[in-house]
Amino acid sequence: QVQLVESGGGLVQAGGSLRLSCVASGRTFSTYAMAWFRQAPGKEREFVAVFSRSGGWTYYADSVLGRFTISRDNAQNTVYLQMNSLKPEDTAVYYCAATAHYYRDYAGSPYEYWGQGTQVTVSS
Repeated sequence: QVQLVESGGGLVQAGGSLRLSCVASGRTFSTYAMAWFRQAPGKEREFVAVFSRSGGWTYYADSVLGRFTISRDNAQNTVYLQMNSLKPEDTAVYYCAATAHYYRDYAGSPYEYWGQGTQVTVSS
């Protein structure tokens, strides 16, 4: 069982930056691929970024590519999402997720564990 706790959300002006953190419980953090998703009001949850469980590769949604960076610190059981050049359309609840499975498509596959979410609001 893995518990995920996000933090770092808040209110920021367009063009600003935020860094989200997600701390995972347990001793097997390195065996999970870690991802960020987001859900805006009235919209479906969408994939943002993923960091693989091995090999150190990352993958981003086109909407955040070049602006957001996902990273992880296995010693601290933490995954981060650095968000730069924020836009009002980035406003959403951001969720951390973990999966022990290998997928060809991490963006569209199920994750076993989810955090409670952290609100990010970008004002224009």
